[in-house]
Amino acid sequence: MYYPYFRGKQNELIAIKEQAELISDHGFAPIIEPVKQNMNGLMRTLDALKESGAAAVLIVNPKHGDFRRRNDQIIHLLSNRYSDYPDIRPGLLMDANSELVQFPGLRSQFVNRPVALVHKGFNEASVLARLIRDDAEIDTSIFINSDSLYRRHFNFHPTRVLVRDGFIKRVRNSDHPDAEEFSTLHLTFAEEGATNFGDFLIVGDEFSETGGPAYTVAIHLTYIDPHNDDRMYIRHFKSDSQDTPTDPGGKFLEALAKLIEHLDELGCLIEETEAIGEFRSLYARRHFPGLGTVKKLAMKHHIETLALFFDE
Repeated sequence: MYYPYFRGKQNELIAIKEQAELISDHGFAPIIEPVKQNMNGLMRTLDALKESGAAAVLIVNPKHGDFRRRNDQIIHLLSNRYSDYPDIRPGLLMDANSELVQFPGLRSQFVNRPVALVHKGFNEASVLARLIRDDAEIDTSIFINSDSLYRRHFNFHPTRVLVRDGFIKRVRNSDHPDAEEFSTLHLTFAEEGATNFGDFLIVGDEFSETGGPAYTVAIHLTYIDPHNDDRMYIRHFKSDSQDTPTDPGGKFLEALAKLIEHLDELGCLIEETEAIGEFRSLYARRHFPGLGTVKKLAMKHHIETLALFFDE
C-alpha cells in the first residue's frame, strides 16, 4: 500500500529498522536507495525487515552516493544474504541518464525472484515496455513524478506505485510557513491508476551528502486533517534563533518547546505517535539527541501517522 522512499543514510535506516514490525503489519514496503559504502546498517535494517516478514525494494543501481559508479556489493548482497527471501526485491532504477542497452545486463543479475522497475525521468517508455512485457518476474512499476502518458505503457504490471515528493519547492528552514499542504496522494492514488503510493517522507527527493549549517533548526511533522477531506499537511516548528550556525542544541530546544506547546493545544491534529512520545521525553529531559535523530523521529512519525489513518 505505502512505499516510502529512503536514501540509505544511517538515521533513515534506523527509522526503518525500528519500525519493521509496524511496516510488516500494515503491508508497507520501503524503497531503499543505498548511498553509503559501509553496508552494516543496511544489512541490519534488511535483517529486521526479513525477521518481521516485511517487504522492501532495494535499488541495485543507485544514482547517488557511494554506489553510483559501482554496485557489485549490492548485487552480491541480494544474491547471497537475501537469496531465500524474495520479498526483498531488487529495484532497477531507470532515470534520464539510463541507457536501454545496459538494461539486459542489469536485469540478468536477478533470476527466479520478483523484480521492481523504478521509473524516474526515463524517456523511452514504449521501447522499455515492449522489452519487459513478457518478463513475468518484473511485476512492479514504481513511478517517481511520472506523468500519466508515461505510466500507461506499464498498465500490464499488477503493482503500480505512484511516488511524489511532498515538497513542491525546496526552501530553507527559515522560509517555511508554520503549516502547508503536503499531499493528497494517500487519497487519490487509485483514481490516478496506481495500486499503491509513496513519498520521500519529510526529507524530500533532493539529495545531499551532508547537511548544511543549522542556522535554523526545524522539526517537520505531518498530520491529516479530517475536517478538510483528510488532506495531509506538514507543520514546521522552527527555532527563534536563526542568525548563526552555532548552538544547534539550543535551537532544537526552542523548536521543541513550540512543538510541545502546540501538542497541548485543544484541537491539535498531530497524532500522539510513539515518535511524539520520544519528543515529549526529550523535552522533559531538555536533551538534544543530534539533528539526525530529530529527522529520524519525524520520519517515524510520518509512517505512524499513515498507519493510523489506514487503521481507521
